[in-house]
Amino acid sequence: MKLYNSFNIKKKHKNSIILIGNFDGIHLGHQKLFKLAKMYKKKYSFKIGVLTFEPMPKMFFNPNLKNFRLSNLNQKIENLGKLNVDFVIIKKFDRKFSKTKSISFIKETLGKKINPKFIFVSNNFRFGNKREGDVKQLMKYEGLCNYKIVKPQPLVIKKKVISSSLLRKYLQSGKLNYVNKLLNRNWSIEGKIQKGRQLGTKIGFPTANLDINNYILAKPGVYAVKVKKKKSSKYIRGIANLGYRPTFNGKKILLEVHLFNFSENLYNKYLRVEFLKFIRAEKKFKNVDQLRKQIKVDLEIAKK
Repeated sequence: MKLYNSFNIKKKHKNSIILIGNFDGIHLGHQKLFKLAKMYKKKYSFKIGVLTFEPMPKMFFNPNLKNFRLSNLNQKIENLGKLNVDFVIIKKFDRKFSKTKSISFIKETLGKKINPKFIFVSNNFRFGNKREGDVKQLMKYEGLCNYKIVKPQPLVIKKKVISSSLLRKYLQSGKLNYVNKLLNRNWSIEGKIQKGRQLGTKIGFPTANLDINNYILAKPGVYAVKVKKKKSSKYIRGIANLGYRPTFNGKKILLEVHLFNFSENLYNKYLRVEFLKFIRAEKKFKNVDQLRKQIKVDLEIAKK
């Protein structure tokens, strides 16, 4: 899979099927879209490309919007690779690009630089300066720019449209099992292990601490997890606390992972933490002894 950070793509990737969007999470709704694109690929023998933006435009326009993403860029690229995408254009979304006129994006970027045969977009896709461009405008220039717009129907399960927004709501309300089903994999967070306050070690349960950065804040609480190091295929089971550590008057959200039967030093290592089951909500205990007793109960549940 070829990665581009500009619209200057190779000749072999022009005349392709292009899917435009954030594709945050690459959930079942997205996967349905790529399945359809593969059918087009088989029928017309065109390559499949993705045009996506970093940072996500919504986060760019709302600097105060933290804890929003379902996946980071690395995970997005990895999951697109698993869908057999031929190339990905990761366009830096900055002030200059945000001021691009919609007509210029259509004629100059799509028409001349990318030159796709088919463009897959959702019905609510907006683009260009002040979001002036929409799907109707894209369709208006189909003939002139020699492409065809495809507007796939969204995936609906139990009368709910499957979207990244829906998955964020489910995570925030502790419905991890729904999220993992709709992703068709375990939701995960990647990050670098930081040196913490050693509180876990002091109470007998040493933890590896990760800053969750811009990931969506799932319901604060205790989770059964499995963890693996970067470039490793070996998983280690464990338990994680995602939250503020109210018993210790914590103010910053943190992901603390305690691994079973593991003593290796993980500081400054990158870990992927996969969330398997929501065990209980975070709560404040009267004292450390009460917390220690509860952790023992949580550990037994997580091990099962």
